[in-house]
Amino acid sequence: MLKVVATYQVPSRACSDPDKKGKGIALGMTIGSWSGIAPDQQARQALYAGEYLGFDRLDLSIGPVVRLKVAYPISNFPPRLSEILVAVFGKLSMDREIKLVDLSLPAETASEFPGPRYGIEGIRKKLNVFHRPPLMSIFKCAFGLNPKEYADSFSEQVAGGIDLVKDDEIYFDGAGRIERVKYCREVMDQVSHREKRQVIYAVNLSAPSTRLLETAHQLVDAGANALLVNVLAYGWNAFHELAADSELDAILVAHPALAGAIYPAPFHGISSSLLLGTFMRMTGADLTLFPSPYGNVSLPRGEALDIAERLREKGAYRSSFPVPSAGIHPGLVPEMIKDFGIEMVINAGGGVHHHPNGTRQGARAFLDAIEGVCEGKELAEVARGSIPLKEALAQWP
Repeated sequence: MLKVVATYQVPSRACSDPDKKGKGIALGMTIGSWSGIAPDQQARQALYAGEYLGFDRLDLSIGPVVRLKVAYPISNFPPRLSEILVAVFGKLSMDREIKLVDLSLPAETASEFPGPRYGIEGIRKKLNVFHRPPLMSIFKCAFGLNPKEYADSFSEQVAGGIDLVKDDEIYFDGAGRIERVKYCREVMDQVSHREKRQVIYAVNLSAPSTRLLETAHQLVDAGANALLVNVLAYGWNAFHELAADSELDAILVAHPALAGAIYPAPFHGISSSLLLGTFMRMTGADLTLFPSPYGNVSLPRGEALDIAERLREKGAYRSSFPVPSAGIHPGLVPEMIKDFGIEMVINAGGGVHHHPNGTRQGARAFLDAIEGVCEGKELAEVARGSIPLKEALAQWP
């Protein structure tokens, strides 16, 4: 029988009898108990019972832990992540100290998930950028701008060499959204005609849940070629539905908003690599943002690298672009490429817009840094030939 295998982490001090706890989870999360069940009914219900597979003891930086493995028949749930999570971790997530750290699906179930439509390879082909990390910027201070002013800011970012521009995740469906997408589309077309390069614009997809897919189509019809989605706010199934819609030709950019309420605690929630790596990729993220190890909203370096690994490792789906974000400025480019390689997107907001000579020069400084480092040069050497980068390094020493 095909099964989904969940791995749970509990502190050793709270798990004196791992076998008892594991067996309790296996029954408690499926049929409940055998007590009072007639033999003929037991035979039928046994097909749906969880199976305890065993445990490992590990000595981690957070202290000694026990990891329990429990298998669940795939017949217990449909091939949708929201239902699977309710089945394997729903009420269990509130059982004092326990964290879901891994979830493996049989190949037949994994194939029911869409994965990225474009992934790393498809996005690189769209941008025609293969030798370096693509560069993405974030709209900042967008509140109060009219659609034309918004497009002017878009134009400045693109003129500096930005490959992808995304909305701020807190900028929702205000008046003029369709109009601003059309203005930005005009800029994208001008760049395509003038410079023979493509730009990706990810507009923030927000709508009542019953109109999310309809709104996505409206934004794409208006000219957006990518959609920024606050995945955890709308839910896994809603994101899956967007990715699986064969008529919605858009790159999906997954934002991690609210993830900090789920992954940080050592014995509560869902691990960051599972939440922002495995789940984002399987449900359709072409690019996945997560906290970088460098800024004030940061992840420990090992966790950030684990997420990137889950997004890029060989598997059932196309690879998803890792986008380590928050606190990024040009001076970090060498360290980012050393840590993550070139198969990532470098993403910045303030690091672009707060350049002493403005947004366009901020973008140029980043691009010079990325191209120079990818050519094997030291950043100081690159800055000697780039005034924008020299000014940026003075701004962010």
